Amino acid sequence: MRKKFPDEFKAKVALAALRGDKTMAELAAEYEVHVSQINTWKAVVKDRLAELFSSPSGGAEKMKDQKELIEDLYKNVGRMQVENNWLKKKLNI
Repeated sequence: MRKKFPDEFKAKVALAALRGDKTMAELAAEYEVHVSQINTWKAVVKDRLAELFSSPSGGAEKMKDQKELIEDLYKNVGRMQVENNWLKKKLNI
């Protein structure tokens, strides 16, 4: 079974790797994560770091838009489920 790590944990480990105070083996032992996983998270941080400075809001606006879109989609799905159930009830299906 695969482990799922919270985003905060991934960020903490990646920042520790970027700092370079400890070796990758030390970080892997400390956080109980494989070295290749730490390297992957570190690469993601390096690649996406420029996005923080690309807009004045630091990408927060994009995240807000995504959250609003997700909320709207969930509302629509819920509404459609209610309508579908109502139709089934009315049609005796």
